[in-house]
Amino acid sequence: MTEVKETKAQKVERLKREKLAWDHLDEIREFARQGRGSIPPEWTGTYFRSWGIYTQGDGLGVVGGKNGEGNATQYFMVRIRIPNGLLTSHQVRELAALSEEYGRGVADITVRQNIQLHWVTIENIPALIDRLQAIGLTTTGACGDVARNVTGCPVAGIDGHELIDASPFALAIDKDLGGNRDFYNLPRKFKMSVTGCSSWCSYPEINDVAFTATTRLRDGVKEVGFTVRIGGGLSTEPHLAVRLNAFIRQEQVVAVARGVAEIFKASEVLRQSRDKARLKYLFLQHGWTAEIFLSELERQIGFSLDPAEAEEIPADIHRDHVGVHPQKQPGLFYVGAPVLRGRIAPAQLRKVAELADVYGDGHVRATVQQNILLINIPEAHVSQIANELNLAGLPVSVSTFARGTVACTGSEFCKLALTETKGFARWLSRQLEDRLPGFEEQLKLHITGCPNSCGQHWIADIGIEGKKIKAGGKMVDAYYFCVGGSVGQIATIARPVGYRCAATEVPEAIERLLDSFTNGRRDAESLRSYLARHTNEQIRTILAGEFVGAVARDLPAASVPHGVEG
Repeated sequence: MTEVKETKAQKVERLKREKLAWDHLDEIREFARQGRGSIPPEWTGTYFRSWGIYTQGDGLGVVGGKNGEGNATQYFMVRIRIPNGLLTSHQVRELAALSEEYGRGVADITVRQNIQLHWVTIENIPALIDRLQAIGLTTTGACGDVARNVTGCPVAGIDGHELIDASPFALAIDKDLGGNRDFYNLPRKFKMSVTGCSSWCSYPEINDVAFTATTRLRDGVKEVGFTVRIGGGLSTEPHLAVRLNAFIRQEQVVAVARGVAEIFKASEVLRQSRDKARLKYLFLQHGWTAEIFLSELERQIGFSLDPAEAEEIPADIHRDHVGVHPQKQPGLFYVGAPVLRGRIAPAQLRKVAELADVYGDGHVRATVQQNILLINIPEAHVSQIANELNLAGLPVSVSTFARGTVACTGSEFCKLALTETKGFARWLSRQLEDRLPGFEEQLKLHITGCPNSCGQHWIADIGIEGKKIKAGGKMVDAYYFCVGGSVGQIATIARPVGYRCAATEVPEAIERLLDSFTNGRRDAESLRSYLARHTNEQIRTILAGEFVGAVARDLPAASVPHGVEG
């Protein structure tokens, strides 16, 4: 009788059923004692991920390996869960120390407000976990088929324009679902967001479940509640979250989040393929609608939800809270410093902690745009804060290119990436500053090292995804262009335009496109509108500087592993 081989999905599902990895820290400690060679493949491939630990690539990315995945090294990436991006100066100092002692001084702020370390050895992982727990932080659930870090507005509680301080709801959901044994074995990752911010800075459009504050009048009394969106996600098949016809009262938020997680957990149809296991595929492939989902949700939670109210959808493209802004507390300000590429050094982390203590109240916040914020700063100290951040390499005021650039991990550490992204992002930003010194239009420029969109290029004005092309007889980094992505009032997925060029040619191509916009815009037309009224052929011709035929967008060599994106 012919033996039937397990599929990848079947193997992962079996391993998750056989062991709840959170119960086996003792095994991780034993691996640390015996060394890297003692770790079995089921740990490196599956169990470590729910601990926020992922094998690190060798710097060559996917091209250095086989079967669509690059080679792993002896080192690990470790992601630290930061609910709502809320940190204390004490925690920031310890993160600096951990980065320095265990991660060769490399720390990245991710697009989900996490902190990510690299170059961590198995020998140091138990001590890293213990030291994080001692300061109230954890890696648990930062990767894997679990409820991931709950994101929220970094200026919750201090923003004068917010409808409500939603951070308590984000923390309550994180406490209820994060690291919860009942939600250890989900079909894939499960991303949640809660915000009372009027700019929707936590990107509800691309979360599995996202709550955005809204208001209604009842008997002449204004009530703040939430709208809920379901099934957002990017990767190779982007899908903007679907709004349900429901007004979520404040006391219902946690129950609704749990109800959506229960629906996801029970969706056996999503466990058949690792590539089609996200919640969005209920809408993309299995015929679900907003009405069907709402009905199932109400059945799951055991009560009916009130109909949705009209909501005010933000128009502003920037949602990053960078710069100097007054708080709703009189005389206090918050200061947001862009962190280009999201990479921050130990010395910079220590400076941020010092400034938070000396001039603020010891609180620091990370953003989903990979930036850092200091809060509760008296007006008299704002200039000093800005000066010291600038001296530390974290200038508060930057070009539109530095402000709007987001980059994924890239081939430096990721086994699926085709191109190096972090250094390229810094080089590209500086190139554009030199080429277009007077350009001030809001711009989102997202760089992702492969088609899996960990750099979120699908929602960028200009999104470029990593490729390889042959030039001068050798393979070089290249990028494929997608344009016109956006969120908010004109939410849309970026269009692949069929243009690809070597990485070294990208600045010139973007310069041509932005020059064309500057010279050809109609009155005060935005970049979004300009891109929308030009065809793919027109955009491709502008980028290339001449007419060129369309190049097909390559599919990824393998599905994105469920731990690699922020």
